Amino acid sequence: MATSVHAAQAERKIDADSHNTPVSHQDEAKLKTWYIGSIDQGTTSTRFLIFNGLGVPVASHQIEFKQMYPHSGWMEQDPREIVESVYTCIEEATKSFTDMGNSTDDIKAIGITSQRETTILWDRETGEPLYNAIAWPDTRTQAIVRELKARKGADKLQDICGLPLSTYPSALKLTWLFRNVPEVRRTYDAGRLMFGTIDTWLLYNLNGGKDKNVHVTDTTNASRTMFVNLHTLEYSPEVLDFFELDPQKLILPKIVPCSDADAFGSIASGTLKGKRITGCLGDQSAALVGQLGFEPGMAKNTYGTGCFLLYNVGEKPVMSTHGLLATVAYNFGGKRKPVYALEGSIAVAGSAVKYVVNNLKFVESSAQISDCAATVKDNGGCYFVTAFSGLFAPYWIDDAQGTMFGITQYTQQGHIARAAMEATCFQTKAILDAMEKDSGHKLTELAVDGGMTDSDLCMQTQADIINIPVDRPMMRETTALGAAIVAGFAVDVWKEFEELKEINKEDRTIFKPQISQEDSGKMYSRWTKAVEMSRGWLDSETGNQSQ
Repeated sequence: MATSVHAAQAERKIDADSHNTPVSHQDEAKLKTWYIGSIDQGTTSTRFLIFNGLGVPVASHQIEFKQMYPHSGWMEQDPREIVESVYTCIEEATKSFTDMGNSTDDIKAIGITSQRETTILWDRETGEPLYNAIAWPDTRTQAIVRELKARKGADKLQDICGLPLSTYPSALKLTWLFRNVPEVRRTYDAGRLMFGTIDTWLLYNLNGGKDKNVHVTDTTNASRTMFVNLHTLEYSPEVLDFFELDPQKLILPKIVPCSDADAFGSIASGTLKGKRITGCLGDQSAALVGQLGFEPGMAKNTYGTGCFLLYNVGEKPVMSTHGLLATVAYNFGGKRKPVYALEGSIAVAGSAVKYVVNNLKFVESSAQISDCAATVKDNGGCYFVTAFSGLFAPYWIDDAQGTMFGITQYTQQGHIARAAMEATCFQTKAILDAMEKDSGHKLTELAVDGGMTDSDLCMQTQADIINIPVDRPMMRETTALGAAIVAGFAVDVWKEFEELKEINKEDRTIFKPQISQEDSGKMYSRWTKAVEMSRGWLDSETGNQSQ
């Protein structure tokens, strides 16, 4: 049952409030007139939001950009269009901001958060990309993954970088580009090949491109490439050698903390020309920061195009033995140590909802999928393994493909719509079970954000399946808020985490489990059986459907 969280929230805060001094009324008045811009560059759309110092968004603009699917399992984006989308969003949101009577002089800094493993290569001399961006869900590297798993040293990689050999990290996308785009190899041999994830590409262009040549990344994004030693947060010679890369020829971005007053440069043109960029972090880390997950044991789950659950494990990385990833949660720099997380990554979440809308045409928009699912009381025995990009954590089944089980003449549109939503909830349950085994602790509550959390039915289903409460904020722009927070710390809008403790705490909703643990277990058992049956639908050599 969904209930107001005010009472429970007040109870949870008693201890914290006894030790922390609340923000004074004078400080609150000041924070209302201090603003931070936040670039949120996602998988399918770009947004720019302007938050005040209380964490309230006062202006925003969002546009979708084109996704390209040249072959089954491939997903590409136009690097130039991504940059253009950022500039457009900045201009439109800033116009709304100034139309309200505000001044751009009051915007203290800019933060950036972006999709993570998506990979771009460009020429240092021209500043132009050499190929489309290969997006993080892309599975064209399946055969390369199989080949590299047999290479000497493969079994040591995850202990160094925290990531398994799979189609997911940037290193595999770079390997494919080396093998299939001749211009990439020529540029590499000439020592001009620049590598970056989306954050690096945006920072390079926002600073003026080749003229300024700002080539930098933060620790959270860097940790998603496979190239970084998670213990030292420096590029690993062993990993680069495994991938047969010469760091004298491949120009890798400088790695810096997420919050830095100078390292990320400033915007070179447009309405906000000269504004410093002082924060940068990957989208899932940004959501953890935006959910104020600053203590070990805190976790958040973001339901976007994919679904990503991060669990704060403190100042030392925990290498998973149960199918999870080890990653950098955030790194505020200065005297603060980096904080690490265990992560469970689900490739397909909101994209499964879009599939039901766009391909099956049950409803006209994603917002209506919950109503369609509510036309039936349960899934009717239908289970949808949404393995459009294989299965990520904790399974890591590269040769799985989207499969549906339990269809009968009784199956209706509502059953399939419900099964599409439940797929993400079941995978979240599998990840939480793995996290409990790795950490030795069972989560008592799950903070959530992202587009799918708009559905009360989906969140209630999630609570039922995991058998713990689900905590949803009213303001769900937590990813953008996280980028604003790290940027704000660099320019002293905030100086201590305690100053943030009231941000986005109003009007949260708690969804409590409504079914028995036994019934939940039966549903999960059927899901697990469906996952096992989805194996082997792709040919491991070619990535094509098996005959």
